[in-house]
Amino acid sequence: MTTRKRLHSEEPELGATALGPSLPKRVHLSEGYTDHVGESAKCGPAPLSSQLPPLTPRHRQITIEEARKGTSEPVRVYADGVFDVFHNGHARALMQAKNAFPNVYLLVGVTSDELTHRLKGRTVMCEKERYDALRHCRYVDEVVEDAPWLITPDFLEKHQIDFVAHDDLPYNCGDAEDIYKPIKEMGKFVATQRTEGVSTSDIIARIVRDYDMYVRRNLDRGYSAKDLNVGFMKEKEVRLREHVSKLRHRMEDKLEAWEEKSKDLMGGFLRLFGRDGRINEFFHDQKEKIKRVFSPLGNANRRLEPGFEDEAASSSGSGSASRSPSHSPRGTAQSED
Repeated sequence: MTTRKRLHSEEPELGATALGPSLPKRVHLSEGYTDHVGESAKCGPAPLSSQLPPLTPRHRQITIEEARKGTSEPVRVYADGVFDVFHNGHARALMQAKNAFPNVYLLVGVTSDELTHRLKGRTVMCEKERYDALRHCRYVDEVVEDAPWLITPDFLEKHQIDFVAHDDLPYNCGDAEDIYKPIKEMGKFVATQRTEGVSTSDIIARIVRDYDMYVRRNLDRGYSAKDLNVGFMKEKEVRLREHVSKLRHRMEDKLEAWEEKSKDLMGGFLRLFGRDGRINEFFHDQKEKIKRVFSPLGNANRRLEPGFEDEAASSSGSGSASRSPSHSPRGTAQSED
């Protein structure tokens, strides 16, 4: 069996080959998109089916028992979807499909805009953007453009698909309760697990929920109201809300700063005039000193202190000496005689 490989050159060596002076060449990754890739780049994006040569006919299909044991030829596993706003839920599903068997060549079918809009609804990304997003997923080996909504035996034969990977929940469309039921009955179905809480619908719901915020943000970034499909009155309403919001945040910041400053002032006042403040402590110390001076018990205790008698004697002696001249005028007269 001939398997279509991803187009790439040999793996570069770390050194002058990968980082050498040779100028990079422009490699076309998809229509409308180009990128500079070195001549010895390890690999490019996964190819589109239309870019690959036709497959050679296969002699037989690989059974699921053989696929589980491992085969020398890659098992061709197909996964399909819209893949709008490519997210980690999509990537995890493709990772499971890629690891369904030891040796897997993963084909991913992406439905066109016309088919998707008719059967499911409008998409955020156009088909070329969705193709290109899948081509740059590491698990994808080939992208099938304009994939059918219902997988037919002819489609399986054309792409030599061995198994189809999808989550096991019934996927209804029109009168069909489960479009993957025929594949399951053929024994070619491989079940993958959905990533709960992550889907394109959930992402769009988040955007719709915060619609005004995203409109305001894009207007600030230079988008016009026409670009955003926003009317004149809606634009003025959004800008007014933005102005009020900024004003409110500014007032909240000022109030918060004033509150912090008032706390500092109140703390300083309490440290100075509070019950345990410095002023109260000063007056309390002075009061205690005055009590000790005038209290009888305080004087008695003071007399018991060492050196009190000597201090008292010296003070009394100095007092009598100072009083003696004034109270003995006769002695003074005698000395003069």
